[in-house]
Formats: sequence, structure tokens, C-alpha cells
Amino acid sequence: MSQPMTLDRIRKDPSLRTLIDAANQHLAAQGFTDHGPRHARFVSHFAKEILCCLGYPEREVELAAIAGYVHDIGNSISRVNHGVSGACMLFPLLLQMDMPMTDVLVIVTAVGNHDEDIGVITSPITAALVIADKADASRSRVRNGTPEPGDIHDRVNFAIEHNRLTVDSERRVIQHQLEMDSSSSIMEYLTIYMQRIAMCERAARFLGCTFDLSINSHAING
Repeated sequence: MSQPMTLDRIRKDPSLRTLIDAANQHLAAQGFTDHGPRHARFVSHFAKEILCCLGYPEREVELAAIAGYVHDIGNSISRVNHGVSGACMLFPLLLQMDMPMTDVLVIVTAVGNHDEDIGVITSPITAALVIADKADASRSRVRNGTPEPGDIHDRVNFAIEHNRLTVDSERRVIQHQLEMDSSSSIMEYLTIYMQRIAMCERAARFLGCTFDLSINSHAING
């Protein structure tokens, strides 16, 4: 009988590690911010944390952590529709690792729907993945520690000094708090994150919560 897959096994799998690195290198060559192991760990941790704080079963919590860790491997092929590409790549890989089919389907559905351009939220794992992924904005994502001139994504991420994502299970509020310095602005953040914020709001509603974003102590959407 297939054994439950764990995040630890996923992180140690050489094929998945190679795909995460390849995806990051492919995006680096195009000037995108970091999408490597650091981003994978961040998204995995917070996807797990969201469902854990909201009282979801242990297995769903672990699946959210797994989905968060592998969600961006499709970038090894192309940035365009990378969620769908990643889901198609993961399906045979996870089956080969002896993951039960029911769990595989949960993972590939979440990965295939995490992108704001085409994603549809139909499960708690997808919802948690979406929020965790879109919440990862910080100076540490800027490659080489220096923003590229004229790159708004680098400029916005470099300006973010503190990033805090918390879950108030009693009030059913998922709160994202950012502190930015003056090297960018709230307006620039919204220029690139507006669609992602809207998707986080939909994800939070699916979980029976609200999503509240604040930047420099200013409520943005609440």
C-alpha cells in the first residue's frame, strides 16, 4: 500500500531539487526575482502555517506544505502557464514516488491553479498555497542584493524591509503586514500586486476568512 508522502521526502528527492534549481536559473536569466529553494521554503512554511492555524486536519496541512515547496517547478519550461506545466510534470513524478493518487490529484490541482492569471480556488490546499506564494515579497528576493535599474519588481522587493503573515483563527483574519522604505512606494507595490491581492482575498474567503493587507501601518484593502 502507498505510504503517505512527507515534505521531508519531497525536499530530499534529487529530481525535484534539480527542477527547482533549473526553474530558478531559467527565471534568473530573464531578470526575475528569486524563485529558488528560499522561495520554495517560504511558501511551503506559510501554506502549512495557514491551514494549521485554521484547524485543518494534519494530512491536509502536510499536503499544503508539499504543494508550496514544489509549486514553481513549471518555470523550468516557461514562465507562461508555469502552474499548469508544473502540475503536468509533477503528476508522473509523484506517482513514481509512490504517493497515493488522491494526494497526487490534490497537489497538482493546487499547483496548476496558483497563478493569478488563470487560477481557480477549489480546495483549502490551493487557497493556502495562493496566499503563501503571493505573500513572499522581500529584499531577500532581489538577486545579488542589488536591484536592476528600471526594474519595478526589483525596486518594490528591495524596498520591503519587514514582511509578516499571521492568522487570527478566532476572528478568521489572515493579515499581511509589510514595511517599506522610501526606495519604492505603495503605489508601485499595487501596480504589480493588485491582481495577486484580489486572488488572496478570494483564497481567504474560500477558507472562511478575510485577507487584510497593510503597508507601513496603512490599511490597503480592509
